[in-house]
Amino acid sequence: MAKQRKEIHKVEMTDGKRAIIQQLFQEYNIEKPNDIQDALKDLLGGTIKEMMESEMDEHLGYSKSERSDSENARNGYKSKQMNSSYGSFQIDVPQDRQSSFKPQVVKKRQKDISAIDQKIISMYAKGMTTKQISETIEDIYGFEASEGFISDVTDKILPRIEEWQCRPLASVYPIIFIDAIHFSVRHDSIVRKLATYLRVLRHMHKTALVLCISDS
Repeated sequence: MAKQRKEIHKVEMTDGKRAIIQQLFQEYNIEKPNDIQDALKDLLGGTIKEMMESEMDEHLGYSKSERSDSENARNGYKSKQMNSSYGSFQIDVPQDRQSSFKPQVVKKRQKDISAIDQKIISMYAKGMTTKQISETIEDIYGFEASEGFISDVTDKILPRIEEWQCRPLASVYPIIFIDAIHFSVRHDSIVRKLATYLRVLRHMHKTALVLCISDS
């Protein structure tokens, strides 16, 4: 079987993208890679805030600049710290007098938008300790994730692990063993790497050997 190469994203520059990049350089005085991350973090926070403002307008039935006789109205903002793949930042979440506003872009009590749960579970599954996971997240993403937080996340999957361990077993499980030897083969004055695969298929009491040659 030929090995599939991972698709590489090709950047295509347009006049619109060039204009945005020039504005970013002027607005944030970008001089080094870390400045780009800070700029993206600021833009992300501003975008989330504007989306929440729109959600509040829809919730109340009128915009911030309009007047209304409604019993419910805007009631300032509440600061909230968010964690993202760009690092930590604070956003101002709009509030209403009746406390009935439930934002959807970042839900109440949600403090992370970087899908960090899956990253923690992946590191935990590889045998890393909670301390190592905490240090890795802070080193890569620039925000602190306490060992208690790591434990809370891993505890979520323990019931699933126990459920999987206690699942009823099937009577038959097909197993395929695959191994290969690579050879340099000359064909039409061109040397190519070819792999000879040996597959052993076991199914109950039957065994089948299959040989196949493919590009590596």
